[in-house]
Amino acid sequence: MTRTPDTNSPEEGGGAEAPKLRGSAVISAALATLPPGPGVYRMLDRAGRALYVGKARSLRKRVAAYTRPARLPERLRRMVNETITLEIVTTHTEAEALLLEANLIKKLEPKFNIVLRDDKSYPWLALNPGLGYPRIAKHRGSPKPGAEYFGPYASAWAVNQAMTALQRAFLLRSCTDAMFESRTRPCLLFQIKRCAAPCVGRIGEEDYARLVTQARRFLEGGSGDVQKELATEMEAAAAALAFEHAARLRDRIRGLTHVQGNDSAHAHDVAEADVIAAHQASGLTCIQVFFIRGGRNNGNRAFFPVHGEGESAGAVLGAFIGQFYDDKPPPRLLLLSHEVPGARLVADALSLKAGGAVTIAVPKRGGKHDMVVHAETNAREAIERRLAERAGQGALLDGVARAFGLASPPARIEVYDNSHTRGREPYGVMIVAGPTGFMKQAYRKFIIKGEKAEVTPGDDIGMMREVLGRRFGRLLRESEEEADGARGESWPDLVLIDGGATQLAAAAETLAELGVEDVPLVAIAKGPDRNAGRERFFIPGREPFDLPPRDPVLYYLQRLRDEAHRFAISAHRAARQKTLSRSGLDGVDGIGPARKRALLNHFGSARGVAQAGLPALEACPGIDRAMAHRIYEHFHPGSLPARVPRTTEG
Repeated sequence: MTRTPDTNSPEEGGGAEAPKLRGSAVISAALATLPPGPGVYRMLDRAGRALYVGKARSLRKRVAAYTRPARLPERLRRMVNETITLEIVTTHTEAEALLLEANLIKKLEPKFNIVLRDDKSYPWLALNPGLGYPRIAKHRGSPKPGAEYFGPYASAWAVNQAMTALQRAFLLRSCTDAMFESRTRPCLLFQIKRCAAPCVGRIGEEDYARLVTQARRFLEGGSGDVQKELATEMEAAAAALAFEHAARLRDRIRGLTHVQGNDSAHAHDVAEADVIAAHQASGLTCIQVFFIRGGRNNGNRAFFPVHGEGESAGAVLGAFIGQFYDDKPPPRLLLLSHEVPGARLVADALSLKAGGAVTIAVPKRGGKHDMVVHAETNAREAIERRLAERAGQGALLDGVARAFGLASPPARIEVYDNSHTRGREPYGVMIVAGPTGFMKQAYRKFIIKGEKAEVTPGDDIGMMREVLGRRFGRLLRESEEEADGARGESWPDLVLIDGGATQLAAAAETLAELGVEDVPLVAIAKGPDRNAGRERFFIPGREPFDLPPRDPVLYYLQRLRDEAHRFAISAHRAARQKTLSRSGLDGVDGIGPARKRALLNHFGSARGVAQAGLPALEACPGIDRAMAHRIYEHFHPGSLPARVPRTTEG
């Protein structure tokens, strides 16, 4: 990575600072050092945050365009004016630069780029080899060695539907290996004809392997051949008077037909493709993606990339594609609703990532065009729903402003809550809501440290003081780093605290100590007997008051509080589960996953290992004498006599 010369450091030989350059002057000063080849450039502000990320076939020529702000659109003129530093990364090809650009935009979220905020992983179907009888399972995250993966699927619902269909048609097991080994009789899935019960020998390994082969062919797009094969086998069984076997085959064919009738909708003989369509309205762009794999529709999802005014649908679509495939393999075919700038370069970059040719097409007629039109219709309907929600959300925020005496509807509401179990695993959380609803990318968790606030176990007031102190302390530091000391978009227009007068007083005191006295504070307390609908609201300088029981604003505030409560509990439970999942063996030096597994399999639990005697530990497979002594000493410190090291005579 190359950085522009530091024009803001003191001059050599003197204590005075050099004139601070910004905007086009910074870019002009950097031009002489820029290489002529391809790469990625980043414009940074005073705080080091990325303002804009771009790629270029020639860095020198591309960046030179920013030295003439009058020729740039207003959005980029603002970006150039805020630029303090320019950084570049060179690449071998322009395609590599495009991939790196997409990765950096998704990671840094520069405010002058088109940004896709999609932090969710996509589920896959996995065929995991195990014990001679592979299992079908849902999978998220990094692939595991030896498993085969089919997908992706648009949602958990879509992959669950596929799992059910595969169980009906191919009777594959979905249980874990541990459950498989412990079964002594078939489970419920066998009774409802969704598993062949290999766990208790109801099917042989060779016959089960045939089911796996058929399922694999089906997932790869050979459903027609599999159905013909099953039909032939059913007729042969019926001719041989093996009616029970023929009936089982008939049920499987029905399951396969059901899958084809539902999952093949709108596929139009396309084996593998993503159908991506964009629709724009009221300054918003919705992009709808349909996943077609094996000739079946694996579901669809709607995305709303963040972009500035005036961006065309094609430009948003092009930026979306690069970021969308940053962390997932692209299919062999992309069917788009609009032409994208530099389509050939985008196809080359995706081919580089996929390890094979990727084709981008904008069909104008035929079945593929119908698929794109269907996706565009879904995008239009999704954006209409979003606009309707915004209108309703705007009315609720107007009501919040009236209820709490705010000068204008709040654009950012922050709600704080905490959770713990008798003081253990304490967490504070912040959730954020605004005109678009819950802003989940802005949610934050705070591990309670208790260093400054001296929090004692179960001290909810101390926990809240710490969370607010850390949150607003950071906001103040960020404001100081701005050129004019202005507050950014991350400052709240309203802060809601779960509690009553005591919590409100503590929150107000904490903010006053930081010098923050102009952020509206409201505490929401549960009503008598903790009844929803009878909440009381506390505001500094006002008497506590209620809202009418059926007021939509009250329902909205309840939803905000309940969302904060849900997020706090989920953070606390995750921390508690992590603590509970830690084995007592984790602290033993030299115990890795293999030895831990051997000990737990032999003794049944970490408690069994702790209670085992030295001879029993030495008898455990995979544990030698020295390791057995180490384990015993860990659980029974000081109980073994010191061992005298051996010496060699002579």
